[in-house]
Amino acid sequence: MLSRIVVSAAMTASVLLAGSPAFAASAVPSVVVPTVDESPTPAPTSPVADDPTDPIRAKEYWLDGARIRDAWQVTRGKGVTIAVIDTGVGKPPVTFDGAVKGGTDESGGGTADGRTPVGVRDPNHGTWVASLAAGRGNADGTGLIGVAPEANLLSISISFGAAGSVPFTKQIAEGMRWAVDNGADIINLSLTTNTLSWDKSWDDAFLYAFEHDVVVVVAAGNRGSGTSIVGAPATIPGVLTVGGVDQTGTASRAASTQGITLGVMAPSESLIGMSADGTVVNWDGTSGAAPIVAGAAALVRAAHPELDAANVINRLIKTAIPVPEMRSTPDVLYGYGLLDADAAVTASIPSVKANPMGDLKEWVRLYRRADSPVTPAVPSDSPAPVAVPPLPAAEPPTAQGSPLLPSAETLRYGTLPLLALTVPGTLIALGVTAAARRIRTERGRRTPKP
Repeated sequence: MLSRIVVSAAMTASVLLAGSPAFAASAVPSVVVPTVDESPTPAPTSPVADDPTDPIRAKEYWLDGARIRDAWQVTRGKGVTIAVIDTGVGKPPVTFDGAVKGGTDESGGGTADGRTPVGVRDPNHGTWVASLAAGRGNADGTGLIGVAPEANLLSISISFGAAGSVPFTKQIAEGMRWAVDNGADIINLSLTTNTLSWDKSWDDAFLYAFEHDVVVVVAAGNRGSGTSIVGAPATIPGVLTVGGVDQTGTASRAASTQGITLGVMAPSESLIGMSADGTVVNWDGTSGAAPIVAGAAALVRAAHPELDAANVINRLIKTAIPVPEMRSTPDVLYGYGLLDADAAVTASIPSVKANPMGDLKEWVRLYRRADSPVTPAVPSDSPAPVAVPPLPAAEPPTAQGSPLLPSAETLRYGTLPLLALTVPGTLIALGVTAAARRIRTERGRRTPKP
């Protein structure tokens, strides 16, 4: 079944529980990888208890298709912690015995340990996801087993849909921080949205994970569940986005989406998962592809503890198996190719200095800059600023009077200067006029009469 859970209006888009892909062993060609290696070769370990003829194990075709059984000859993920931010990791018998090392509830409706499945629809989703990542299996080699059966788990329960008492964006942000603070090496997010953008609170939450050297694995989403595009958080720079394929290694149309942010492909059709009551169920979607890759990341981290998160991701994508349909690398349908867990663990891969899936910090600097005040840079050789004394205090206002009566200010700056200029001018004008009259009078007297 394709699981679909719609989140409330905290985000303008709906949030979906994504599903996962798988491919058959016969579809996996040989892979050629680089021969330069800057990390030590991991030492072989004792084989895991595994009965491939068991009916449940026989359904886990990805164990051979993604060469996971081969990788088990080197490591099974011991010492690595995978945080599952989902509907809660339940308590089925055996499957998680000794695996869950802590948990919390961010939904407001679960239990403090994060182990009680929450949500109205598909509350077992988180348990299915965790079983594919790190299910223990039975001691006799039967029963459902995860990709990293000796890795530890953290259960962070969140809720989807309008029933959630805490905004979805806040649940994710707080869950990310809790996972990092409690020792997560890998965080799995088997959910997606119908929008390319994400809430600003996720900037800091995901940066917090990246700055603490955590690998973040995110499902691409499913067309069959109504997701037409790869949506956030799979669009956040730095996350390893997982798309889905069927048993033949062909990109799944219903149980995956496609887009430029795809990193690696894993099985997303004809999957199985363990429910909280111990029932094994069939399901589809990149929700299952993501924990398969998260488990493979745990194998890499266990085999190469000296590698940082960027180089763990780099190993997973650089050893991915290309398919003939790929037109570029990465490809919009297949990313870098099909997951090869054994090559990711054992191949010789040059190291990198930056996350090949992008730099969220740089993205924030470029695209959130309008939201932050810009402080101009000051040259180091600039002179020291000069202290300027404050201006004297303003004079207190005078009492308000009638606008028809003169005030001290109008007398000082209006009436008196006007009088000083007007009176002398008037006197001069009168004097000139009188002088002119006398001159005319004298002329009249001197003129002889006819």
